[in-house]
Amino acid sequence: MDQTFDIGVIGLGQMGLAMAQTLVRAGQSVLGYDVAAERRALFVPHTNQIQDLANTCQTLLLSLPHSGIVEQVMDTIFPYCRPGMLIIDTSTADPDSTRKLAQAAHAKGVFYVDAPVSGGAAGAAAGTLFIMAGGDDDALHRAKPVLDILGRETVLCGGPGCGNVVKILNNALCAAHLALAGEALAAGEKAGLNREALAAALAKGSGRSAVFEVNLPKWVLSGSFDSGFTMGLMRKDVRLFDEFATANSISPILLQTASTLWRESKAILGDSEDFNCMVPFAGERS
Repeated sequence: MDQTFDIGVIGLGQMGLAMAQTLVRAGQSVLGYDVAAERRALFVPHTNQIQDLANTCQTLLLSLPHSGIVEQVMDTIFPYCRPGMLIIDTSTADPDSTRKLAQAAHAKGVFYVDAPVSGGAAGAAAGTLFIMAGGDDDALHRAKPVLDILGRETVLCGGPGCGNVVKILNNALCAAHLALAGEALAAGEKAGLNREALAAALAKGSGRSAVFEVNLPKWVLSGSFDSGFTMGLMRKDVRLFDEFATANSISPILLQTASTLWRESKAILGDSEDFNCMVPFAGERS
């Protein structure tokens, strides 16, 4: 391709597509790529050859399902990367894998930032994501203008991999909060309380969480269960937490109990189900 672009987005799933569109609205020239032709077709301009992004873009933004795919993509594009390029990986990934990729990028003179996000597809579309960023100071400085477009706030968590450590812990807490919300609602209903009133009250008290403030009214009590984030994706993040705990010789009892519940839920709730389905599942078990 002869044309050059500000940013290349690799991975046009719900999150990647929404972030690409947000970048375009902010005045960035963006080239998209996804392994699936039907996803590529949703964004113009796109390319059918992933190496085109490394050849024509100064910054690459990754939004991919897991570390294995991130590593495959990086193995493919590294030979085409030029010194001074910036890679921002918004995937929720294994911190050790991220550190190895950051080291390989540094050896080529390429800046690498892990910047996993919270806020879902709606936040990506609105440019209001919360971003947890890890990387060297120079890489974080170069990434800031792009991150400022995508997010309402970016927390600099530390060196390479630190953004993913924070994201793994964040999602472990979210997984636990969903299960706790299900148990709390079930307990209140058995005591004769109206679940909507109970949920509204708990969303204001000191025991509140984003699950009570956002997830319950928007996706659970409404019965919609269409957040765009699946049980399978959360189970992947729970596995990342389990691996992180093992690698660091820690045994957080409550979080590991929640992890067990998420693993057991697969017998009833498939990976394609909305992750908020954990609330009724946990409630029925209590």
